Amino acid sequence: MSKLEQVAPGLRRWSAWHSEWRQEVGSVAVDTPDGLVLIDPLDPPPEVRAPAHVLLTVHWHARSAGELPAERVWATSREVRKLRNRGVTVTDPFEKDPELPGGIKAFPTAREGEVVYWLPQQKAVVVGDVLLGAGAKPHATSEPLRLAPDNWLDGATRKQLVKSLLPLLDLPVERILVAHGDPVLQGGKEALRNLIAPEKA
Repeated sequence: MSKLEQVAPGLRRWSAWHSEWRQEVGSVAVDTPDGLVLIDPLDPPPEVRAPAHVLLTVHWHARSAGELPAERVWATSREVRKLRNRGVTVTDPFEKDPELPGGIKAFPTAREGEVVYWLPQQKAVVVGDVLLGAGAKPHATSEPLRLAPDNWLDGATRKQLVKSLLPLLDLPVERILVAHGDPVLQGGKEALRNLIAPEKA
């Protein structure tokens, strides 16, 4: 487990070894007026083991959520049953445009049940599986961002995935915190535009 790294005021990230994935994966801690929020936590460091809220991007990222004393656990309604099967009780299932703690926003993706989170205070997007960073398996590359492989998309097409991510380009994105691979800590919007709308770059 690596130490917490300050990414921006009120925003920290850490990585931990995923035994099934056989690679370090990223998790995020956000300080909000509604309390500490963890997103997709895996083996959190002691400083963040008592969050007020846990937000999950997708059921595959249940990780350590069922072991933490969070007051509330948030995920899309479509993921509730799958998360229960992974030992996580979702207290606050949500649909479209939920009021999440700290003003965090959820954006749906073409991958059924998966969302990405927008942290407006830190101008950061937190991603589960639909985007991968440099060095991420499978087929690691040095590109700062790439789309998830086709066989991860649960029947969606790459074109549908790109279309679902386009609304993120309307946000003042500075950072993209991916679960797999290296985060993009500056120039996030440019990296995302180059990936999903290169003709507008």
